Amino acid sequence: MTLLRDHVDALLALYPAIAALDAALRDPVLVAHASAARVPPATVLFEEGAPCRGFPLVLAGEVRVARGTPNGRSIELYRVTPGELCVASTSCLFGHGMLAAHGVTTQTTDLVVLDAAGFHRWTEHEPFRRFVFGIFADRLADLMALAEAVAFQRLDQRLAGTLLGHGTVVVREIVTRLLKRFERQGWVRVARERIEIVEPAALCTPSPPASPSGRDRRSVTRVTEPSSPAA
Repeated sequence: MTLLRDHVDALLALYPAIAALDAALRDPVLVAHASAARVPPATVLFEEGAPCRGFPLVLAGEVRVARGTPNGRSIELYRVTPGELCVASTSCLFGHGMLAAHGVTTQTTDLVVLDAAGFHRWTEHEPFRRFVFGIFADRLADLMALAEAVAFQRLDQRLAGTLLGHGTVVVREIVTRLLKRFERQGWVRVARERIEIVEPAALCTPSPPASPSGRDRRSVTRVTEPSSPAA
């Protein structure tokens, strides 16, 4: 899809580092090296082990990035929402290697996709390169926390245990993401400093089933931010 003025306006509003680029550098890249796309839910944007076809910039919607295994299981690494970057694509473009994960849209998603040449043009500009590496560092911290959780205990089980009044969450970097997942499943409702448990039975299950029609709703539970683990 041809890049329209509306796409450019949304891009500059969501990505200040792109808006800060000199127009003489930014605009020719958008004209020659960028395209727009609207894709439906459950669309595979990129495959694990494949070459990177471009650098996706999300304007609306969400992309779930995960790694798979030969037996069909997968682990979610992170989600890309408007204004964020995909570090799997970034790593692939910087390293000229293959993608280490796959990405699938979770809802209708609007994207601007920058090709490799355009990406490298922009990363020659130090402020934009610093922005990219800053996002990269943040994602790396999240992934290290995820690796710790997977190595010792499933984080969703630990979070569910805390909501039910037993157990302690010790990895807080990705608790917000898990709470959003629980809320999407209909197991909890999240408000400011409060979490309403809607499906306690689902939280008690290691791999919670789809929500039944009759919901057993618990009283509103106040949750305080867990303390950081000792260094």
